Amino acid sequence: MSKKLSMLLMTIFLVFIVAACGAKNSEGTPGGSEAKTTNAAANNENKNTEAPKDEVLTIKHQLGEATVKKNPKNVVVFDYGALETLDKLGIEVAAVPQSSLPGHLKKYEDSKYMNAGTLFEPDFEKINALKPELIIISGRSSEAYKELDKIAPTVFMGVDTQNYMESFTENVKTLASIFGKEAEADKELAAIDESIKQLNETAAASGKKGLIILTTGGKANAYGVGSRFGLIHDVFGVVPVDDKIDSQTSHGQKITFEYVAEKNPDYLFVIDRDAVVSGENVTPAKEVVENDLVKKTNAFKDGKIIYLDPNFWYLSGGGLISMAEMVKEVAEGVK
Repeated sequence: MSKKLSMLLMTIFLVFIVAACGAKNSEGTPGGSEAKTTNAAANNENKNTEAPKDEVLTIKHQLGEATVKKNPKNVVVFDYGALETLDKLGIEVAAVPQSSLPGHLKKYEDSKYMNAGTLFEPDFEKINALKPELIIISGRSSEAYKELDKIAPTVFMGVDTQNYMESFTENVKTLASIFGKEAEADKELAAIDESIKQLNETAAASGKKGLIILTTGGKANAYGVGSRFGLIHDVFGVVPVDDKIDSQTSHGQKITFEYVAEKNPDYLFVIDRDAVVSGENVTPAKEVVENDLVKKTNAFKDGKIIYLDPNFWYLSGGGLISMAEMVKEVAEGVK
């Protein structure tokens, strides 16, 4: 066989081998077109199943507007009513002002929670270092709103005493929507609404009138319709013994015990401020209130001087825990 013929046969043989390898690859060997298609499909599937971008809510409130991420992290709370609601709904927070916590929220004194300063003086440096995604405030911290809002979206959640139930309900629902707890919140609100309905029926059936006072430093202030504690009249249905009490100030209207004797309430609701803000060596409200003048009233004679828990009424209020307890206390008193 000539050398040229041998070279020709070898060339033809190599062509057949290359063609066969190409066919094999096209049928599924790694590196072929099917493998590339499969990888592309897998990549597309991964893209389709990636978690969506963070959802956000726009919340309008008394002091402005905030854009808040769903399920925000490192939440800082300066309102004890909001803290109650979060606690009741099983939502964890990162920081609170620890110096004046109500008795029912003492668990937040634990070192796992950062001390965020006081209600009136937030610790801006600590809060900034925490990198919160939500800050909640109310009236006592409202002066710090602008500075706090520079750190993180800040929402005002104080209760409007002129529209107590509406604002209370709105605050609860707002918190529930932020953390995906709508069903749990609706259940709690329904239970509270039912207990208030029953209280209204009891109060109406009694035909009796009430007076609300706060004691501090041996003196007393009265609160009427639309006031800080006016939900006893406005929401719970207890008729006021005096419908002309000045409700424009959060400190109430200064009164004497001669005034109490003159108005002669059937129910006397007492909130002892000193019991929660003045520490030791203060005169208990009972010793201040049950004097010779007050002993002439129907409330004293019928055993209807009702001492309300200042943890719920003065320090907190406006949350799921305190609201339920406030209804219960008044219901027990008027039955």
